Amino acid sequence: MRRSLTVPRALMASAVVVLVGLVAGAQEQSASTAHPKLYNTAKQKLLDGKQVFSFTQWQFDIPAYCEAAKHYDYTWFEMQHSTLEFKDVERMIAACPHVQATPMIRLPDAQEWHIQHATDIGALGVVVPTVDDVDRAREAAKWSRYPPIARRSSGQGQYISIWGRDYPHTFNDNMLVVLMIETPTGVANAYDIASVPGIDVVIIGNHDLSVFSGFSQKDPRYWELVTKVHDDVLRAGKIFGQANASYATGNPLSKDARFFQNGPSIDGWKPPAPGGSGANPNAPPPGEHQ
Repeated sequence: MRRSLTVPRALMASAVVVLVGLVAGAQEQSASTAHPKLYNTAKQKLLDGKQVFSFTQWQFDIPAYCEAAKHYDYTWFEMQHSTLEFKDVERMIAACPHVQATPMIRLPDAQEWHIQHATDIGALGVVVPTVDDVDRAREAAKWSRYPPIARRSSGQGQYISIWGRDYPHTFNDNMLVVLMIETPTGVANAYDIASVPGIDVVIIGNHDLSVFSGFSQKDPRYWELVTKVHDDVLRAGKIFGQANASYATGNPLSKDARFFQNGPSIDGWKPPAPGGSGANPNAPPPGEHQ
């Protein structure tokens, strides 16, 4: 004859309370770890729906870089139109590795070795210029993240010392891949370009789009091109931006534009200018003037 085990009601109620508490705690912990805050703070701001602005680092100058990087969302290391080399950028990133500005590099192209050099020295984002077609977009995405979603290979670099031992497991989420559309051909292919998996942001290279199209930035036909890119990028579910930070406000597309080269600092700081006067923080970078 089996004997039944009778559990006192008070003990049963206590057990239920403990079980509910454990489940709730597990759910709370799961929710807090499912989407942890990114150490790429510029990308986190973008995902939160905010605009981000940079300063442009053109030369090897550790003190100037470390000071400016305290005041912006990200650094635009210029390697398309400057003589900066990877060893220069590497030393600047290492000199002040945990400043406010997320290190990003504008590369001259989407080649494997360029992107892998950029990420190995600690950059958390790349900007690829003059993207005309899906092939260039796919190349940018292919080398910018680790397998299984992309093809970045494992190698040596200072990235671990900067971003921590867990970097190989967290890097893919923190990487930011930005493409620039600067030609009518790129405009025509904007939706397909923006739809490539692994592309996070698509921005207008304002001055070059004007040059390549033959339309001034005040010409309605120019803004038809910009509007098409805007519409296609949003339709593809990606983030839209413009190189010229003067379009961050006061423009019909400003409400949807989030990524800019240069622009205001996060705390009102202004970079020094020749003659000792503060530089205009909203001035477009050289080559992006209207």
